[in-house]
Amino acid sequence: MNGIYYISPSPSAPEFVKEGDTISAGQVVGLIEAMKVFNEIPATVSGTVSKILVESGQVVQPGDVLMYVG
Repeated sequence: MNGIYYISPSPSAPEFVKEGDTISAGQVVGLIEAMKVFNEIPATVSGTVSKILVESGQVVQPGDVLMYVG
């Protein structure tokens, strides 16, 4: 999905995930804003977040890797 990636629901809110966090498939790991609509991005796999590749506020395209989960 084209849009702007956000790591937290608002600037003052805690991040959905951080490097080193253990996540479950289906857990929300970020938001993508497209046309003033915020879409939750669920994790497709369970594991530990080893690296977050995009910064909050960065434009992302379909197929972009947002983070590595191992």
